[in-house]
Amino acid sequence: MPAPSHPVGYAPEVLPPAATPDGLAARCTRVLLSPWSRLGLLLALLAGAAAAMLLWRPQQLLTGDWAAQLSGPTALVDFALAYGVCTAAFVPRPVLNIAAGALFGCRAGLAAALVGTVLGAGLSFGLGRLLGQDALRPLLRNRWLTAADRQLSEHGFRSMLAIRLFPGLPFSATNYCAAVSRTGWSPYLLATALGSIPNTAAYALAGARASTPTSPAFLLAMGFLAVTALAALVVAWCKRKALRGS
Repeated sequence: MPAPSHPVGYAPEVLPPAATPDGLAARCTRVLLSPWSRLGLLLALLAGAAAAMLLWRPQQLLTGDWAAQLSGPTALVDFALAYGVCTAAFVPRPVLNIAAGALFGCRAGLAAALVGTVLGAGLSFGLGRLLGQDALRPLLRNRWLTAADRQLSEHGFRSMLAIRLFPGLPFSATNYCAAVSRTGWSPYLLATALGSIPNTAAYALAGARASTPTSPAFLLAMGFLAVTALAALVVAWCKRKALRGS
């Protein structure tokens, strides 16, 4: 049969591709993985974790009810893991540091608290970097926020070391804020481990000697914490004046 003839210049009509389930799934995936959706997930996780910590009341670690059940290397590992999760959920580190010293003594308590500190810092940093960085970085337009971001991004190890050495700044908040910057994992975790040693040791010593608050060791630990807190206020005041001047 001869092929049908068409007039010169004829172009066959091309129908648009029908909508497929794959196209809808791809659009839904893009929405769910968008920066603002991930930020919303992060906020929901943090709100749920904070609420759980308020209901659980981790300060019960200080009552000594668990002391008979916690012993040996397994107890130290369990405590370090719980410590990391608690700090990511905004439980204050001083409470956990004192508990570590009260339960395990100064040396073992210091080791467990430091491992938990690094774990909690890494967990918070990873969540903030994965779920919050893309949405929050475009909002860093304030002069102070821009200066802090530049300092952390360009001098990550030095900046984080200073933050860890001086008390006063909430541990969890600084972790999530650092995740928004461009500081790397290695300088962040190394500075956290090194900078947290002095204050963690002081709190652990205070917890280990809490039964004798007039002992020289307890008084020395509390005096060290007071001096570092005063030094942090002085540094913060000088930085504030420098920012105003610039």
